[in-house]
Amino acid sequence: MASQADQLVVHTRPSTPMAEAFRTLRTNIQFASVDRPLRVMLVTSSGPDEGKSTVSANLSAALAQAGQRVLLINGDLRRPSLHRVLGCTDRIGLTNVLLGQASITEAVQETSVPNLYFLGSGPLPPNPAEVLGSQSMDQLLAQVKAAYDMVVVDMPPVVALADAAILAPRVDGVLLVVRAGRTNKEAARQAVAMLQRVRAHLLGVVLNDIDLKSSRYGYYYYYYYTEERSGAQQAAATTETAGEEIKSRTRHKKEERP
Repeated sequence: MASQADQLVVHTRPSTPMAEAFRTLRTNIQFASVDRPLRVMLVTSSGPDEGKSTVSANLSAALAQAGQRVLLINGDLRRPSLHRVLGCTDRIGLTNVLLGQASITEAVQETSVPNLYFLGSGPLPPNPAEVLGSQSMDQLLAQVKAAYDMVVVDMPPVVALADAAILAPRVDGVLLVVRAGRTNKEAARQAVAMLQRVRAHLLGVVLNDIDLKSSRYGYYYYYYYTEERSGAQQAAATTETAGEEIKSRTRHKKEERP
């Protein structure tokens, strides 16, 4: 699947390859949970700058656009970036809730994507791994699992840091993001091995940042999509991308301020 780092690029236009990629990912995840309920999902990568936060945001938006009530949690307590991707604040968030300084209701924010809610990281702690491995984190996961249809937790890379490996066995499934042309094969293997070692339920691997125009994937997408589109073109509704909508609404809010 192709995407761009640090940009929310979910497309709801039926003719957009990006939209089809995330809808396909959404469908695959739904089928992966037929025999095992999937309510809390963790997204990680083998290393930095592989697009995990972008995938987390786009997948969450795609799930929300399908009618599910989705909570996206920024569990990266080291280099959080989701608040910038979504145009939200990160001042009050996960750490405030875990320390009892705020309730989940107070910390969760609405986004401009209907049905998509966001819990930022909050102030960064000196001991992220201990915070994520706490009993308070287990209690928070139980609360949000009961309140939302799907919870997506964006986490730091699994190879260099212990954070994702600590939380992975306590969620329903893990999605590993690797980046075409950037991720080291050995690092990817090591990431899978680490997740298997802690007995995490690995849902699959997302191959990110594929050039659909120059790769063989583009041919397969074009062939199957154009065949499918011919029978459904009249029913397809064209709307703005979620990323454009977020930027537009954020801009209007700023203009409306006195």
